[in-house]
Amino acid sequence: MKNWKETALAETASPVLAEADVVVCGGGPSGVAAAVMSARSGLKTILIEKNGFCGGGAVAGLSGTICGLFLTQDDIESKDAKQIVFGFAEEFRARLLAKGGATAPQIYGNTHVVTFDPLIWREAADDLLEESGVQCLYHTYMTEVVRDGDEITAIRVDSKAGSTFLKAKAFIDTSGDAALVTKAGCEYSFGDKGAIQNPTMIFRLSDVVESDFYDYFGKNTICPPDMIEQLKTAFESREYDTPRNKVWVFPTPQKGVFLMNCTRLAGQDNRLLNVVDPADFTYAEVYGRRQARAYHRFFKDKIKGFEESQLIDMPPEVGIRQTRTISGETTLTNEHVANCDKPEDGVVRSSWPIEMHAGEKSKLHWLMEDYYEVPYGTLVPKELDNVIVAGRCLSAEHEALASARVTAQCFELGHAASVATKQKIDKAINYRDVDTKELREAMRAAGSAL
Repeated sequence: MKNWKETALAETASPVLAEADVVVCGGGPSGVAAAVMSARSGLKTILIEKNGFCGGGAVAGLSGTICGLFLTQDDIESKDAKQIVFGFAEEFRARLLAKGGATAPQIYGNTHVVTFDPLIWREAADDLLEESGVQCLYHTYMTEVVRDGDEITAIRVDSKAGSTFLKAKAFIDTSGDAALVTKAGCEYSFGDKGAIQNPTMIFRLSDVVESDFYDYFGKNTICPPDMIEQLKTAFESREYDTPRNKVWVFPTPQKGVFLMNCTRLAGQDNRLLNVVDPADFTYAEVYGRRQARAYHRFFKDKIKGFEESQLIDMPPEVGIRQTRTISGETTLTNEHVANCDKPEDGVVRSSWPIEMHAGEKSKLHWLMEDYYEVPYGTLVPKELDNVIVAGRCLSAEHEALASARVTAQCFELGHAASVATKQKIDKAINYRDVDTKELREAMRAAGSAL
């Protein structure tokens, strides 16, 4: 069903601010990758972002880790990290390392992650975007699309200066919420028949005694069994509002500062929240801040090394794992992920587990000693010729998305979208007609492992 209204620019009072080859909508990991790599390929590129900085869920949501770079392995503590995702993801990690803004690989369950400084993440993104010649428009919202048949010809953007239009030959939707695709009236879905993953309020603590942390946690950032039981008892006794009892605690590049992935946010009566709804989003923000305080109080009272810790940071917005999913030319299925399929049009590897945060318990299904590849067609909306998506709104089944949505994969999905855009514009073709063999070769030439 079409819920969009075709609008002619000539009938509006708003001026055209700029014209470009490609407009990228959203400055998260996929958006930064898409914009930088598009500009490097010679395309005139504009990036719009609602915040005053890039990062999306990685920074505004304070996810704080680059997940998905490494292979899942048995007997993980006796093995070195084995990286399987490179390309733009590795370039960005290298930027963070050079600025002192990232850690060495840390053990998370049966794989490894890298923790980063969110302030340095912003600066690294600024540098890369400026160096490549991307025109960035921060504090800018996309509010309307101008659709002519199966193409978007322009988008309306709002800022404190008012409303205006951006015209382009192609658009990359890296909003995370499929905002452009949705405003164009295209089909989308929400998770498993409307049930999506819980959001979370991640926070940072300072003044933690690192030696005490390692004595208790060991090498793994997932909490030990003893803490699971303590949290369960604390919640059941109503002493602390700590509904999630399996929590993750990550050392960061700053001495004594730890990233705390602890909260589980649900509505009253454990109703799953849909943060596209502003009422649910607001509830998650308010309750998330309160729950973060409760977890901090638990750590101060119960866990050695955290007695003098200070809660120094909560994100500008609650961390979002899932909202809308597009209807794409191809769908990443649960079976595809579980079987570690590697299609001919794969654009990024992933060994990240199916990591579900829905209901009362977090669930992890590990893809041991193997990986799958995300098909290119999952980025191509069925109903539009000149729009491609990248990031967590790709076409995927519920459990498959729980694996494919993480940071390293989002970087490379954005990278793939930029390569497809260059080919689309140079050849004057639709996104669905992109030569995926040529796309993969171009990504390999830029350092991707495919």
